[in-house]
Order: sequence, then C-alpha cells, then structure tokens
Amino acid sequence: MTEPARGGLAGMVLAAGLGTRLRPLTDRIPKPAVPVAGLPLVRYALARLASAGVRRAVVNTHHLAGEMEAAARSAAAAAGVELAVSAEPVIAGTGGALREARRLLAGADAVVLWNGDVLFDVDLAAVADAHRRSGALATMVLAPMPAGAAYAAVEVDPGLAVRRIAGLGPGGTALAPLHFTGVHVLSPAILEAVPAEPFACDVNRHVYPPLLASGAVRGLVAGGYWNDLGTPRRYLQANLDVLAGRAGAPLPGADPAAGMSASLGPRILVAPGASIEPGAALAAPVLVARGAVVRAGATVGPDAVLGEGSVVCAGAVVRRAVVWDGTEVEEGERLVEAVAAGALRVPAA
Repeated sequence: MTEPARGGLAGMVLAAGLGTRLRPLTDRIPKPAVPVAGLPLVRYALARLASAGVRRAVVNTHHLAGEMEAAARSAAAAAGVELAVSAEPVIAGTGGALREARRLLAGADAVVLWNGDVLFDVDLAAVADAHRRSGALATMVLAPMPAGAAYAAVEVDPGLAVRRIAGLGPGGTALAPLHFTGVHVLSPAILEAVPAEPFACDVNRHVYPPLLASGAVRGLVAGGYWNDLGTPRRYLQANLDVLAGRAGAPLPGADPAAGMSASLGPRILVAPGASIEPGAALAAPVLVARGAVVRAGATVGPDAVLGEGSVVCAGAVVRRAVVWDGTEVEEGERLVEAVAAGALRVPAA
C-alpha cells in the first residue's frame, strides 16, 4: 500500500462488504462498484468527498477485491483524489476498517467515513465545518426517519448529542429518533478508540456506545437526496433518480451526461460510439452508453439505462430498467422494472 500525503480532510469509503441484499447482482460486481446511470457508485462517493476538499482517501476491499480496487482507482482519478487501498483478507467491520487503515489516515485533521453503498446529495463541506466547530469526537450525519422504514434509530437529545444507537447507550429524556445516513465525520482521536478485539467490530455498536454518556458523539441533521441501494428496487430507483435529475446536481468526476449527446432530444443521452438504428424508438429519460446498440424495432425508455456494449434486439422493450455492460436483451424480450446483467434478469421487487 502506498501511503498518501498527510494533512487536511481525509476520506474513507467502506467498500469491503458482501452486498448480500443486492445478490445475485453483487456476485458479479461489488456493491460500491455497481453502475448507476453508467458510472460506478464509488465514482459518486469520491466525487462528493472531493467536493468537500478531500484530496486523499482510502477504500477498503475484500469481496471481489480486484474489481473493487480497479473501480476505486478509476473513480479517484476522475475525482482528482489520491487513493490508498486497505485490503482486508478478513472483513474487519466498519470500526475494524478504521483500525486497519489507521496508518493511511494518519495526519488528517478530520476523516469523513462514507458507507460505500450510499448515494447522498449532502453538503459535505458544511458538515465537516460543523464537526470541527463542535469539538465532538464524531459527528453522525442524520436525517428524519423515512416513513415506514425499519432502520435502527439514532436517538438524540434536544442539543443533538447522540444518546442511544440501536438501543445501545445511556438514553435520556425527550429523545428524538433519527435515521443514520451512513456518513460520519471523525476527529483523529476516535481512531484510537477502536478496540483491538473483536477484530470485526462496528463503529455504531462497539466504538460509539462507550462515548455517548460524555456527549462526544453528536448528530447533524442534513437534507438532500439519499438512497442506500439496499435492494434491487432501491438500486433501480437510484439509477432512475440520477437519470431524471432527482439525485442532485452532477459533480465533477461523476456526471453521467459528460461527453454525451442530446441531439435526439432532451434527456436522451447517447454516448459516442453508440448505435441507434433507424426504426428504433427512444423515450426520455434514457441513457445509452458507448458501444451500445439499439436495433430497429426496439423500444427503449422511458426510464432506461443501457450499459457499454449492450444490445437491445428488434422487438425488445426496455422500460424502467437497467441493462449492464455487455448484456443482450433478446429479440421480443420485455425488460420492465428489472435489471439485466448478462444472463441474469433481476426483478426490482
């Protein structure tokens, strides 16, 4: 591992997990590398970190480690971020990941810890500034609990000190239950609070609870689009939200429309080298990546993403769907509310 330059705000994207809820798609590609509107998810994470002034970052790897590292290095180059990789032969958990990467994070005055499965349009620079002003050891970025959601609550007091996480902690009165977005900002001292045992430890379950009584962990409520891509339905929705412009303004290094032509109409994005045959029908919003082919008689859109080198054959219909790189949608096939990845067809149920 090459140690990055020291100083300033550093970032770490957690990317070692198995992505079990998104299987079988994540049997092919690690979850933080799955394509979202044609770009690997990690591109959005590192671009967001760069927008807050992060110039060096760490990505940890385990599941499909080679594929994850390749996606992360390409994303870091696009975002202008210096990258180090913390390889985990055994998954260390969110807390253990910090412990294993401590040398690579040394010297930063604060660390942004970002769950690799999150797509989040947050003003991260403002969050980092608020963390520094607060003097907290850790700031958890929170949001109102989504209606009908079953996420474990982070409970804060009226001053936004975190008093309980998923039932762990001292508790108190007048607590408000909020939703954890998967983003934290940490002071360097928190790295020393990660226990050596258990090896696989969790920030929220093992590191934070002993600190809650002192008020050292604070919450900050942030707005903005958020999606954890936890299921095929949420994954499909993230693609469609980015495609439709609902997921926030694009960032340098993570703009799906960069280099695309819209000559066929607004929000019909076609990359150089794609082929739209006469007689094919495209309905916005739609994105057709480099080398993709839409045959005569095919219907693509609205709400469709075609990956690089994909083919939609004559008579096929692709609507509210994502087609991964190199995948063929066969003649007459209907792909609706689904993800196609090679021979896989995964309903967005």
